[in-house]
Amino acid sequence: MKLFLKVVRDIKQSIGQFIAFVLVIAVGAFFYGGLVTYSNNLSAYTEGYFQEHNLSDLYVYYDQISQNDVAVLSKIEGIKKIEGRYTFDATQTFEGDKASLKIHSIPIKNEINTIAMIEGKIPTKKNEILLDSRYAKEHLFQVGDEISIRANEKNFTFTICGLGENVEHAKKNEIQDHKTFGVAYIAEETISEIFGDLSYNEIMIDATEGYDIDKLGQSIEAQSKHLPYVNQVSKERTFSYSKINETIQNNKLMSMVIPFVLFLIVAIILFLTMSRMIDSQRTQVGIMKALGIKNSYIMLHYMGYPVLAGLIGSIIGCAIAALVFVPFVTASSARAYSLPGITYSLSFYSFIPPIIFSSAFGILACYVSGRTILKERAAQAMRPKPPKKMKTLLIERFPGIWSHISYSYKLILRNIFLNKQKALASSTGVVVSTVLLITAFGTQSALQKVASQIEDVYTYDLRVDYTLGTSMDMIKLPSGMKNHYYLSTFPVEFIKGDEKNNATLVVTEKENTLIHYFDENDNRITLENNGVLVPKSYADKYHIAAGDTIQITFDTPEHKNKTVDMKVFHISTQYSNPSFYITPDYLKSFGIDYSPTSLFVEANSSADLISVRNFFEQDSHVETISDSDDLKKTAEYILKQNNFVFIMFIVCAVILSFGAIYSISSINIYERSRELATLKVLGYQKHKINRLIFFENLILTTFAILVALPISGYVYSMIVKVLSSTHQQIPDQLTIPSLLVSVVLAYLLTILSNLLLQRKVSNINMIESLKGVD
Repeated sequence: MKLFLKVVRDIKQSIGQFIAFVLVIAVGAFFYGGLVTYSNNLSAYTEGYFQEHNLSDLYVYYDQISQNDVAVLSKIEGIKKIEGRYTFDATQTFEGDKASLKIHSIPIKNEINTIAMIEGKIPTKKNEILLDSRYAKEHLFQVGDEISIRANEKNFTFTICGLGENVEHAKKNEIQDHKTFGVAYIAEETISEIFGDLSYNEIMIDATEGYDIDKLGQSIEAQSKHLPYVNQVSKERTFSYSKINETIQNNKLMSMVIPFVLFLIVAIILFLTMSRMIDSQRTQVGIMKALGIKNSYIMLHYMGYPVLAGLIGSIIGCAIAALVFVPFVTASSARAYSLPGITYSLSFYSFIPPIIFSSAFGILACYVSGRTILKERAAQAMRPKPPKKMKTLLIERFPGIWSHISYSYKLILRNIFLNKQKALASSTGVVVSTVLLITAFGTQSALQKVASQIEDVYTYDLRVDYTLGTSMDMIKLPSGMKNHYYLSTFPVEFIKGDEKNNATLVVTEKENTLIHYFDENDNRITLENNGVLVPKSYADKYHIAAGDTIQITFDTPEHKNKTVDMKVFHISTQYSNPSFYITPDYLKSFGIDYSPTSLFVEANSSADLISVRNFFEQDSHVETISDSDDLKKTAEYILKQNNFVFIMFIVCAVILSFGAIYSISSINIYERSRELATLKVLGYQKHKINRLIFFENLILTTFAILVALPISGYVYSMIVKVLSSTHQQIPDQLTIPSLLVSVVLAYLLTILSNLLLQRKVSNINMIESLKGVD
């Protein structure tokens, strides 16, 4: 009990240091609890959501297919369930503004891609329509309202019978824009009202569990030779599913890497400070031994300090994560995806890893530091360590220089070189803190670079995407265009030895000036007709260099999964949506036809741009149109979705740095209380003593920063390497502004720590500090 009271007294006497301890641990617990909650909850929810609403394994598209043809296809081996539907695009006008609607018919017995109902009912009559709830909310639609849409060059009026969300449209587009794009569902019998007959243009397939989807796709294509077959897309290739899985994968990486880095830094800070604290209390250890207290009890007494700090810090960190981090990710998830009913809640078990991790390193530090002192006899431990023999400093060998240095600076230099180990330990804490600051600001700078590159790469005025099956003969172009270039996108599979990875191959003209490519030094690259442009994210993972040959499989049944060898002519830095790029001539060299699916347009003027856009909006073969404003929205969306995490990372880095610098400075003052008291007795003024400590800490901080700069580059590159994947590239070079801001902040935190510790210097009891143990 008395030892526990001593722990309480120690905490009370150095409450600032204990609070710094707690804050350091709380930071690690905050990030661990928040990121693990987001990652685990999103992964568990989507897995259950996809299964509950039976997300389609394969989508097959036709110009037209009858119910009888669907029944025939249902007998193909590997098909558990098959449903046909008709999908088309419609528009809705709002006082001059337009919105696009993707409309699906609902099978009579819908068992694939079932709707999660929010309100109302499924449409069963010709005049009924179900809207996705986010689109309805954006336009203030309610169940029972009437809406007018335009489809097949006719106007139709529907009554909203229900609001819901569908598993296949959990992610609508890059920026999840609910105002200009929505999804709707109508009854099957309404198809004949709009298009004149009841037929389908799409089938959804629920495959037998474990059956090869590629093999199933080939079988369906073979059975569709007499049908107007267009294309097919597997579940993994759909926009919504792939984006959600990319997010889950990235979150899992972040939930492991960022907390690990923070806990590692927490461990280093705890180890340094606990070691110094026990060493500074050797006299108290000797007194406890003299009083007959067992060595094991003394050790447990000191171990209680980090355990108590770990317990309080972990609870505070996880509690703040529940109050701040979890509400943010809930709002962020709602902006990014349409996942009805998803909730994020911090698990009770989230408290345990931070407590164990922080306590373990504190206990280890106590054991390593305490075992040496505990081996000493009580009388020996009660005596202060004999002063170290001071060697002549190198600078003292130059009397002309040494004599011109003031007495205060001589004291600083002598203290640093007399206590090299302590100075090194202090510098190590500042080094770790500075590295963390540079890494935090570096990641924020990288995020901004990712967002800005989008507008640097794409400089078109309009991007026009055509519906599946549109041939070049059907494409009509308006006047008023300064430049226009075609584009085709292929789902492919990258093969490297036994490894395979889904990828995207983009085919466009060599002369396309509306897409820009950059190398790792931000120099422009141009396409060539004799090779493929490989994204750096793939090149880094699979060790690809210019001049190498890579294998690409065209992952579509119509190309019979053809595998080709492509020569790499250059590596391209692509931060967002990394893709392989080739020219139509290079594609044709493999015997594959070039069939454009998109068009990039540069208008002559802003007036021409309006007329050009109006022309494409009237074209029935056009599926979607996007412009430069959409690119800006995408960049803003990336920043908005990720800013919170990186801002909190910076805030936590500042807290960790301050905690480290304050704790180590506090222990320095405690260890030097006898020396500082001597200076006070000799008549040294208070402000001179504070200035002495201040300049000494500045020297140590400067030394630490010089050491931290090269280390931070290595640490940052390692973190980027871990967080990067083939589908996500992060800039791996630190910018000068990031380094400057981090260095300035490190100095500011050192100054702040000194200001807060001035009171501790003033409260040093001269008589008590100068008492010797004889």
